[in-house]
Amino acid sequence: MSWQVETSVSEQQVSFYKDNGFLSFGRIFTENELDELREYVDEMIKNLPEGKRPEQMDVPHFEHPYLFKYLTHPNVLKVVEHFIGPDIVLWSSHFISKRENDGMEVPWHQDGVYWGKMLEPMHVITMWLAVDESKIENGCMRVIPTSHNYRDRRYETVDRDNNLFGSEVVEDDMDTTKAVNLELDVGECHFHDAWTIHNSSPNVSNKRRCGYTMRYMPANVLYHGANWRRAHHIYLVQGEDRTDGYNTYAPIPI
Repeated sequence: MSWQVETSVSEQQVSFYKDNGFLSFGRIFTENELDELREYVDEMIKNLPEGKRPEQMDVPHFEHPYLFKYLTHPNVLKVVEHFIGPDIVLWSSHFISKRENDGMEVPWHQDGVYWGKMLEPMHVITMWLAVDESKIENGCMRVIPTSHNYRDRRYETVDRDNNLFGSEVVEDDMDTTKAVNLELDVGECHFHDAWTIHNSSPNVSNKRRCGYTMRYMPANVLYHGANWRRAHHIYLVQGEDRTDGYNTYAPIPI
């Protein structure tokens, strides 16, 4: 099957996303662009500090400005605009690369819970890009449809030796029988809301599973950066600030 780039978004797709909290999508980057990104992240993984796992490459764009080539790509912004409007802020990004036969589990969670009260309102869309093929056998992401409608889920502690994060939604507070596996071929992507409950299984297969999460929010979201647990930069990547100057944006390094 030929590689086809898709940047058009239908009203039906927007409606599905709003109703269900997720959307499977096609390829936004060309094959050459995706191959170049894979080569780059391969080098990043080779040069990780001793003891740091490849699932833990959070906010890599802070140290690797090359990644803004993808984070600010016109095709990405064209698609994201359909879901959050024309004024777009880059909130964060994260490579989660699960090694073959040794990939950590990602527990059931809502991104908005982990980010606490740093954003007001909590309105973030995540684009999950398949750098590698992402299938059931190597730990693709799973979502619970319509779970983004719930803000009061309880959490419990999980073993950090086996899980990427330290807490998980209590089993009684979610219906995992409705879970949907979001399988992707290389270069495809899917989107999910900050409140959508999702997870992924350990990778026990013989093929790596690397994904890049690219996270955006509308420019009316207030970022309470002074209270954040670490230095964190946000970037106005399209349009205008809508917080009356409350937010401070870092310059885009390209």
